[in-house]
Amino acid sequence: MQANHGPAQGSESAFTAAEYAHRVARARELLARNQIDAMVVTGPENIFYLTGQQTPGYYTFQALVLPVEGDPVFVIRQLEYFNFIANTFISDAQVYGDGDNPVDVLVRVIQQKGLAGKRVAIDKRGWFLPIAVYEALGAKLGTIADAAGVVEQLRAVKSPAEIAKLEKAASYVDAGMRAGLDAVHVGNTENTLVAAMMGAAIAAGSEYVGMEPLVSAGPRTGVPHGTWRRRALEANAPAFLEMAACHDRYHAALMRSAWIGDVRPEALDMEKVCQEALQAALDAIVPGAPCEAPHLACQAVIDRAGYTDNFKKRTGYSVGISFAPDWGEGSILSLYTGVTTPLRPGMTFHIPPALRIYGEFTVGVSETVVVTETGYRALGNIARPLLRVAA
Repeated sequence: MQANHGPAQGSESAFTAAEYAHRVARARELLARNQIDAMVVTGPENIFYLTGQQTPGYYTFQALVLPVEGDPVFVIRQLEYFNFIANTFISDAQVYGDGDNPVDVLVRVIQQKGLAGKRVAIDKRGWFLPIAVYEALGAKLGTIADAAGVVEQLRAVKSPAEIAKLEKAASYVDAGMRAGLDAVHVGNTENTLVAAMMGAAIAAGSEYVGMEPLVSAGPRTGVPHGTWRRRALEANAPAFLEMAACHDRYHAALMRSAWIGDVRPEALDMEKVCQEALQAALDAIVPGAPCEAPHLACQAVIDRAGYTDNFKKRTGYSVGISFAPDWGEGSILSLYTGVTTPLRPGMTFHIPPALRIYGEFTVGVSETVVVTETGYRALGNIARPLLRVAA
């Protein structure tokens, strides 16, 4: 389908046509190396990486058919067509209506491209590949190969243009976190904090994010991944703030802690350990070292302090392109025991060590960082120590 009116092709694209052509060429090299004739891409992050297409309407079926040879084809809902034109430089879109079966359209594209009977692959571990779609493809095309990890390994190391997007996102996070910390006062609520954080981040430039802020007060901070529920901030009690912001779908995140009035002694000690653990993890970021190295360094600090039972998670995860339900790229790389992938310049991570007494309080601190030729560079500029506010 060709557009006769509407937005110009690629007018809202996040990158140049040359940038996408380079990414597609690299993906094709990997497909050929794995003896795959064509890949069907359904995950919104991978689709964005290869084409620039972005829409909150990814809850409806969309797919990129990327052959090793020949032009790619995009299968997309009619309502999203002009969105696709504005965001991509791809000329061929096969559009389906709300009364059509998109799998039939996808199969027809594969057949018309002469790919039926050849080795067609799809990411079988993708979040956005319903079982019914996979089974229907198998029934119509036969065996479907697995392309899991093909695009993800390209996304793991960011280009300078991608890092520039992350830097922008980090500046929005700084604006939001600064506003949230400024709002930590008795009488305000969790909602007050979130409204300040999101308002400031959006005013600074942020787009919609892949996951909501994690903000809580008082004993609610002691529940991991707690979200705001109108609780009032009280004297002699904690506040926990974690958020992300987004620039052209690239996310940076940040975690900070605050306490109004008198701080519990164990919370002060735990917060000190979090600061030391974060720095130990950062110091362990060295090109060539395994991804588990920052985690092991962080865990060692926590273990020596006697808080092993209070820290049962990975130290960090990769960040970059994200759509809901997550602001991270944890499915690509984790900083955790047993992850031996070497750290490389251009990799980007959110590193959020946190310690908690469940149901009582949490303290934590984080940075979003990029791996450099010699170590790391933090992208944020918010002071790390626990913010102490007069009651």
